[in-house]
Amino acid sequence: MTVRLGGDAIVIDGVSPVEDAEVLLETLQAHPGTPVDCSRCASMHTAVVQVLMAANATFRRTCGDNFVRLWTGFGES
Repeated sequence: MTVRLGGDAIVIDGVSPVEDAEVLLETLQAHPGTPVDCSRCASMHTAVVQVLMAANATFRRTCGDNFVRLWTGFGES
């Protein structure tokens, strides 16, 4: 799994497959208001993107997946 609680943020590392969507949802629900750090995410499955969008997640840093950042603006000010 590439989703984990790291300190005071939910971290998404490396290549985030479809299986991460459920883990991410559970983590977001268990830790509401916790920012997401996907700066080291190389690739994110669209199901993961949908969970982040539905949760209206806040981001600590700019998303490392250029395609996702371009289309969603995740992490940009």
